[in-house]
Order: sequence, then structure tokens, then C-alpha cells
Amino acid sequence: MLFEVWAPEAESVDLRLAGARRSMARDAERAGWWTAEAEASDGDRYGFVLNGSGAGGGRVLPDPRSRRQPDGPDGESAVVDHSAYAWRAAWAGRGLPGAVLYELHIGTFTEGGTFDAAAARLGHLARLGVTHVSLMPVCPFPGIHGWGYEGVSLWAVHEPYGGPEGLKRFVDTAHGLGLAVVLDVVHNHLGPSGNHLPAFGPYFTDTHHTPWGAAVNLDAPGSDEVRAYLLGSALAWLRDYRLDGLRLDAVHALADARALTFLEELSAATDALAAELGRPLSLIAESDRCDPRTTTPREAGGIGLHAQWNDDFHHALHTALTGESQGYYADFAAAPLTAVAKTVTSAFFHDGTYSGFRGRTHGRPVDIVRTPAHRFVGYAQTHDQIGNRAQGDRLSASLSPGLLACAAALVLTGPFTPMLFMGEEWGAETPWQFFTDHTDPVLAEAVRTGRRREFAAHGWAADDVPDPQDPATRNRSCLDWDEPEREPHARLLAWHRELITLRRALPDLSDPDLASVRTAFDERARWLAYRRGDLRIAVNLAGEPATIPLGGGRHRGGAGRVVAAWEPVEAPGTDGLLRLPPQSCVVLADD
Repeated sequence: MLFEVWAPEAESVDLRLAGARRSMARDAERAGWWTAEAEASDGDRYGFVLNGSGAGGGRVLPDPRSRRQPDGPDGESAVVDHSAYAWRAAWAGRGLPGAVLYELHIGTFTEGGTFDAAAARLGHLARLGVTHVSLMPVCPFPGIHGWGYEGVSLWAVHEPYGGPEGLKRFVDTAHGLGLAVVLDVVHNHLGPSGNHLPAFGPYFTDTHHTPWGAAVNLDAPGSDEVRAYLLGSALAWLRDYRLDGLRLDAVHALADARALTFLEELSAATDALAAELGRPLSLIAESDRCDPRTTTPREAGGIGLHAQWNDDFHHALHTALTGESQGYYADFAAAPLTAVAKTVTSAFFHDGTYSGFRGRTHGRPVDIVRTPAHRFVGYAQTHDQIGNRAQGDRLSASLSPGLLACAAALVLTGPFTPMLFMGEEWGAETPWQFFTDHTDPVLAEAVRTGRRREFAAHGWAADDVPDPQDPATRNRSCLDWDEPEREPHARLLAWHRELITLRRALPDLSDPDLASVRTAFDERARWLAYRRGDLRIAVNLAGEPATIPLGGGRHRGGAGRVVAAWEPVEAPGTDGLLRLPPQSCVVLADD
């Protein structure tokens, strides 16, 4: 077996394999690379010892391209034979057009917090009707429980979740149920603990600074190899674990001044791998730039990612539902239904408009004629929008079941690729809080005090902000799987299933034509309606009934029939008026 590592500043590198140590040789054809041939089997422990440069101090360091870290980020690596797993499910892949995503955190989807425990619940998602499971990050991080965004060892799988074999079993089970799997990967930073990459080479650069410190090196000297490291990791997830796509965390935080950006390279490499494998592969960006070039095809001058999260839609919807106006919600709160209407017809609210939150103009218009709506992911809740609140409270903590039903209607009948956050489908009452399990006591205390200091600035008492290091914080965040059997959760679950079924059955609801969406709304009366083909969707967010003038329908006469409704409601008569109960919603079809 060939062992290799990039360590351009080292004077010598030794391989430690199964307790024995041997010298590695410089690769004559690749500058900075060291290689050694040795017999090894699946599970054998190994690491590298860097001498001469002073980096690493003679310690055994894990392989930067480690496929497994059995003892955590600071332990030795282990050999993984990917060919040893016998895949069961035949899988042709599933693309994003027509998709419904479901964001899931392995550690809190069940109390067990493992791939196998989560896989046992995948039948619920198949019955719900979603098409893609979007996993939060699974790279190794210190301790057992965490969100995953402080991961290191970007080619490996968190061992407490079940390691490489556990992830394969999860994906295999999902594919057997017809569910695609997308994985959240973090390229903009690594965690503060267990990150050994700087000992090997210039993986980070002081040329740029980020909220996490020195930037991942995408454009400074040595960045060719760093890019290759990240590209190789991304493709390995798609190839070795048969994943169907990647969600790219905070791409706006990637500091990259090169003419050919890393994201363009990743897009091209992913499309090439999809052609090689014969199945669709998707890249979904998280970006706050409101830049349509993120998903514009490369041949048209864009970056070529396949979709991007649309926070503008979320922020508009959140302010319309809750009335909140703090922070970035302020830009949307003055006229929230106006903002919702703009996003469902134009994708971005900030398309060159002034953002008071940022103190400048922001965004760029989307070409709604040429850009398919499925390139934008729409949602009412995500891990960020729940977990980054002081107490991790979901919408269900403050909204009625009727308003939750309205949120579901706007997400699941809207023009974007819809996404739910785990438990949202039944209005879960469990919070989803920020939790960590740092083994370094100094770092643990810094995270604890930093979290409380952050929210103290917004008026929160320290005792009201959950301690991230307290195991109870994670435990509170686990879904309660008894809830879906009780009311009002059972009714909300049935409503989500009904809407997803309609989305799959009625082509108008998956029509990618943004330009064809038509809206009407009354800011003061708090109702909004929009047309999608021969369908009309109306929501009443007010606490009293609303009379909504829908007109006589596309084919004149009445406004058709009720396809689905949260509360009993009659279709408009010849006067074209819809009388919608308070905090309720309806889907209508023309005759």
C-alpha cells in the first residue's frame, strides 16, 4: 500500500505503522510530497512523524487525508478499505429539480445519536415524501456531541456517529428507501482543537483574515496543494460514500482572489465525476451575497453551483410570521409581506437594494426568465436560524399550529426547492440549542463565556443562555419521537404530508418558471396569495377572518375548487372573494 503526505517544509518524514517506524522518501515528481510503500490492512493504525522542520515536534500526527480517526482528531489514523463494504441498494441517483430537502443532525435526530439510530427512522422521511436528506457535517471533532462545524480531518467520519461504515450503512438504507443524501461540508475554516494541518504545510494564510482567524489558503503560495486537498475530500465523499451532493457551508467566507476560483474548480470536478459515475451530483451553497452568479452555469460566466440557500426568503417569511425586527430582520420588518412577495417572484429581496443592517447596498438581480427556481432553496427554519437564537427556540415555541401550517404552505407550494429542518413537519416543541463537547477545559470555558457575552449584549441574562458544554443542552435538543402521535403534532404532520404529495402530483407546484409567479397581498390585513399555473395559494396570518379578492379564476366563472385547506373553507363564488379563516391557508385549483 502506498502512504503519501504533503509536507513541503519538513526535512524528513517517517511513517509509523502498527507501532513500527520507517523513513519516507521525497517524491521526485511532486514537490513537497513524501511516500512509502508498506503492507497494511483495513483498520491498521498509522501516522506521520515530522522531523527537522520543528513542526510536529517528533509527535505522531494523523494523516491530513485520514479516512478514519478511531480515537478522535488527536489520535492515529486508521486504514480504510472502501471496497470492503458490500452495497445493497441499486441507486441511479436523484437530482434537485422536483426535490424536497430535509436537514438532519445525526447527533440529535435520535437520542442514540448514531448513523444506525438515524437510519432506523428513515422510513418516517420516506412516508413524509421528502426526496433528499441533508446531513449536517460528520467530520471528526473533539468529544462526542457537537454541531459538526468545528470538524477537522476533512476526509474522515466522526467515530461516535459510527465512523465510515456507519455512514455507508446510513446512505445505503436511505437509497433503499428512495432517498438521496446530501452532506454539509465546511471548507472555510477548521475547528480550533485537533487541527494538525499547519504542522504539515501552508494550509492557512495570513493574507486574509476571517472570523475564525487565518484563512484557508486558496490563493497564497502553496494554495494549489490546498485546493487539491479540498477537492479530493469533496469528491471522495461523493464517490466513496455514494453521496448525492454536498452543501457548502458559508461560501461567502472563502477568501479566494484567484481568477479561477476554488468553487469553479469544484463545480467542474463534480460535474465530471457525475458524468463518470452516471448519476446526478449536486452542489448547494450557503451564501449571504445574494449573487445569482453563484448558481449561474460556468459556460454563462457563473460559478456553476447547482443551488443556493435563500436566506432572503427565510427572513421575509420569519418577520411576516413573528413580527421580529432585530438584527438582519430589520431590513424585512417594515413591510414583511411585500418582502415575501418580492422573494417568491424575484428570488432575492436584496437585489441591489439598500440594506440598513449592512449599511450599504447589497445583492444583484436574478434573471428570472433564464434562472430556474429550483436553483434556490426555500425554508422557514434551519439549524442556523433556530440554533443561533439564545435559547434555540423553534417557531413552534411562539406560533400557533395555524401559523405553522401557513409557513408550511408557503415553503412547500412556493417556487423554490423546499427544505424542512428535522421535526418541523410535526411542529416539534423540543428546542435545538448550541452545544459543544470540547475536551480542552480552557476552550470549553471560552466557548461558554463567549456565548453568554454575545447574548448579554442583546439583553439576555447569563443564566438564561444554555451552557453549551452541559450534556443537558444536547439532550434537550434531541427530537421527541412520541410527539408525532399527539395533537396538534399529528395534524401538522398530516398537513406536511398532504402538501408534499400535492407538490409531487401537480406539475404547477414544481414549475421552475419564476417569471410566471403572480402575487397579491394586503400588508395591513396580513394576507398573501400567489398564482402558480392553474393553482392559487392563499394564507391569512391575521387573528381574524380575511376576505381575499382572487377574481374569477383563469377560466372565468368561480375560482375553482379547494385542493387542500388547513381549516374548512369554501372556494370563491362568482364574486371572486375568498373568505379565509384566521391563521389558515388554502390551495385552490382553477376549474
